[in-house]
Amino acid sequence: MKHVTIIATSLDEESKSQILATFFETHLKEKGVSCEKIDLRKLNLPMAGASGSWSSPETAALKQAAERASHIVFAVPIYCYDVNAVAKNVIELIGRSLTQKVVGFICSAGGANSYMSVMGFANHLMLDFRSIIVPRFLYVNSKTSWQNDGSLNPDVEERLKRLLEDLREVQVVTSNPGD
Repeated sequence: MKHVTIIATSLDEESKSQILATFFETHLKEKGVSCEKIDLRKLNLPMAGASGSWSSPETAALKQAAERASHIVFAVPIYCYDVNAVAKNVIELIGRSLTQKVVGFICSAGGANSYMSVMGFANHLMLDFRSIIVPRFLYVNSKTSWQNDGSLNPDVEERLKRLLEDLREVQVVTSNPGD
């Protein structure tokens, strides 16, 4: 694992998925893994298809962050049984930069029943961009995953560590850039 880019897609100032992204970034750094977190609250990303959206400086910065990465982790909130629209917009803007990247997911939801919500998003990445999806992802719900002091429950911390280990096990090796 050469470099991990965490794309934190929630725009909410009190976002649990943003907190999870920061926890994961800290964990990566503690393990000596090169990483960066892209907090989309700090980028004024245009909507895909708007005039100049693909050539905007914000899109270019996000694209470069994805291209630097060997592994990408999407930290996403789950709304209405799906990833948020911001995450979907990222694919529209920089999808080709996700080609042959190892991709993992960190999800935050209000309840326990949306754990399959990333599958449509993951399918899009696999089928359109040949991204390699790590089958283990972290799914956290607001009812049972957090302690009163704002820290994660120990079982969630353990699942976060296992996600990192699974990410480490998956590498993309190409013999020819055109393959």
